[in-house]
Amino acid sequence: MDDIVAQAMRKWPNVPACYGWLGLDARGQWRLRDDRTQALGAFDSGVPGALGSVLAHAGLIEFISRNYSADAAGCWYFQNGPQRVFVELQSTPLIWRVQPDGSLQDHMGRSARYQACLLDETGRVYLLTDLGFGLVHSQDVGLAANAVERGLWAPQDVLQSDLPARFGFVKSPKTLCKK
Repeated sequence: MDDIVAQAMRKWPNVPACYGWLGLDARGQWRLRDDRTQALGAFDSGVPGALGSVLAHAGLIEFISRNYSADAAGCWYFQNGPQRVFVELQSTPLIWRVQPDGSLQDHMGRSARYQACLLDETGRVYLLTDLGFGLVHSQDVGLAANAVERGLWAPQDVLQSDLPARFGFVKSPKTLCKK
């Protein structure tokens, strides 16, 4: 966590949390969801426009990434100074990028070590690593298939609906973690 964020938390300890305004899509992009966007439907509803607009400001993306974490209930948030901005997840809290050499990075650029591979009923590939659980980016499924073919990864079948409980994350903190 940034030092300036920790200082703000000490200075203003009782700032209310924010829900519904920030999302992480299945491609690892942060999405801003204003009131109009939220009115279109849930983040993972599939309704056109409900994901919101992609954040493109590099400095803001880096700040969010440095201050992205989960609470004890598995609700992921971005600590924005004294305020927790809870994150709506389209899929999982981390999105994995498979590098050509087989190494792994999450959507924030952090390197990770492989632990397990899972495959759901729709063909989506997930990885458990030393940094946590996440979806393999759609552009990297070919690289994941290469790792399976080479015997480096052995996919285990899993039901998509079981993932949040099994790996301890909440897709919509707005509905389950709001205090």
